[in-house]
Amino acid sequence: MDSTPDAISPSPKVLWPQVWGLAAVQGAIALTWVIYNLYLPGLLTNLGLAASLATGLLILENGIGILMEPLMGSFSDRTQQWVGSRFPFIALGIILASVLFLLIPIVSGLVLALPQDQIHTGLLQSLKWLFVLVLVAWALAMTIFRSPALSLLGRYAFSSQMPQAASILTLVGGLAGALGPLASQVILGMGEFATFTLGAIVLLVAAQVLRSVGPQRQVTEPQPYQQNGFSPSPTAAISWPGLALVFGAGVGIALGFRLLMQSFPQILETQVIGAPTGLILGGIFLSLALTAIPSGWVATYLGNTLAMILGLVVMAGLLGFTLYVTHPLGAALIAVGLGASFSLVSNGTIPFALTMVSQSRAGLGTGIFFSGGALASSLFGSLVSQPEAMAASTGAIAGAAAFLAAGICIAFSGPFQLPKASA
Repeated sequence: MDSTPDAISPSPKVLWPQVWGLAAVQGAIALTWVIYNLYLPGLLTNLGLAASLATGLLILENGIGILMEPLMGSFSDRTQQWVGSRFPFIALGIILASVLFLLIPIVSGLVLALPQDQIHTGLLQSLKWLFVLVLVAWALAMTIFRSPALSLLGRYAFSSQMPQAASILTLVGGLAGALGPLASQVILGMGEFATFTLGAIVLLVAAQVLRSVGPQRQVTEPQPYQQNGFSPSPTAAISWPGLALVFGAGVGIALGFRLLMQSFPQILETQVIGAPTGLILGGIFLSLALTAIPSGWVATYLGNTLAMILGLVVMAGLLGFTLYVTHPLGAALIAVGLGASFSLVSNGTIPFALTMVSQSRAGLGTGIFFSGGALASSLFGSLVSQPEAMAASTGAIAGAAAFLAAGICIAFSGPFQLPKASA
């Protein structure tokens, strides 16, 4: 009988405590962005700044993200090599983001507290520019840790089990995202300081949760390209055409979802009389969350590539069907279908990016995907500065095309994916 430790206690295929710790970080990221997007227009107008500045800020912040996401991911790869853990890098980013998030209502309050007279004009203008700077700095700080943190998923699950592990991140992120359309009035009613303080605390608590479960742990899955204990250098196993497909998929998925969330509410308001728009949009996120785990099972059975393509094709089709919906029940069913199909896509995004790089480049691969998403958001803000100016039909068709383009990128990724060890 084999009495080796591995035979007695085989390594699990998924480190579930670590996955839940990572999900806490994902949920905190989603929650803070929900808070930020809800409050940003009001914060700007309260300080006498144009509400349209919100669009410019989001374009700028996403423009920064195009470069920063892969850069921070790559820096975290170096940190992993030098100190054996990405967590110091992640912790630094979360602490900085929490402090800056709390500064947003503080600086806003200082501006509102000063007398609006000529004596304080110079100070008021300086504080307003400081406020804008804090907003941009916070968005920059969020890019420091997102790619490094979510790239840890590759350490916590076998390749074949990553979509199932990612389903927990989708579940938590979907529930947090649902707060936007479903609980916006409650969040806004809490007030700036209380809400932003809560968001900062949630970020810090999420970091502590991840730290408490041992973020440096790893499943022992042999990699075919790591033989005889050889660990690839930071430049090993990089397929630039493969990363270009990851980037393209990131652009298509993010752009398609932005166009979906812009065109579907317009369709509900013009075609579906009496439709509860907020509830139906919230239903997309609830369906996303509630179907995340079953979708993870489907992806494990079908394979991540096929599951993602299936999800994207179904989303494109459902987005086309929105042009013909006229009844609230039909709209609700489409929303549920969109959320369920998007869960197949969302579960697979990070595993897809991680299959295109060696483990020593996990941060870069994840960052490249998020960089594509940032480009899509920046382009959307630049080209559709006034979303109501775009016809709902145009947005729906463009969104469907973006989803299909992402599916094509994923379909052509096979030759560039790294070989997997058997699970």
